[in-house]
Amino acid sequence: MSAGIWVLIVIALLVLFGVFSFNRLVALRQAWRRAYADIDVQLKQRHDLIPNLVETVKGYAAHESGVFTQVTQARAAAMRATTVPEKSAAEGALSGALANLFAVAENYPQLKANENFRALQDELTDLENKIAAARRFLNNAVAEYNTAIQQFPAVLFAGTFGFEPAPMFELDAAEKAEVKEPPKVSFGA
Repeated sequence: MSAGIWVLIVIALLVLFGVFSFNRLVALRQAWRRAYADIDVQLKQRHDLIPNLVETVKGYAAHESGVFTQVTQARAAAMRATTVPEKSAAEGALSGALANLFAVAENYPQLKANENFRALQDELTDLENKIAAARRFLNNAVAEYNTAIQQFPAVLFAGTFGFEPAPMFELDAAEKAEVKEPPKVSFGA
């Protein structure tokens, strides 16, 4: 075989390798985008549930208007957020506002006994678990994608073809503080 044929074979192999690498990066980018869209679906369900929850609590604790305003504003901010870091921060603030709402609800035994409130609370708890699972899935997909675009040889052409690192859906400052502080258990004294 002549040297020209060997050069053509090497070029063909390099092109095939480039096509394979490019297609893999496209598939990984689509996987993290799909995972992000899945979180959006869960968050929309959460946002739709919150007004019902607020109205139920209002029926028992109408004078707690500051808490209702906080939840409403946090929900609005979460719905306006568009990027992953914005959503992460806004959803963290919303979780904090909801925690305050549930703290208010603790002061009203009739509310805690209300079937509608318990059903809404259970549904929200279920959604929170689904969101946590979706976050883990998204962060796994993002990690795999980010690793792929930083590995050799993809790192040589990934930026040129528009493959930018994707952001993780991270805990907000309040959630990070909860993770650092383990829950305190007390058996009375």
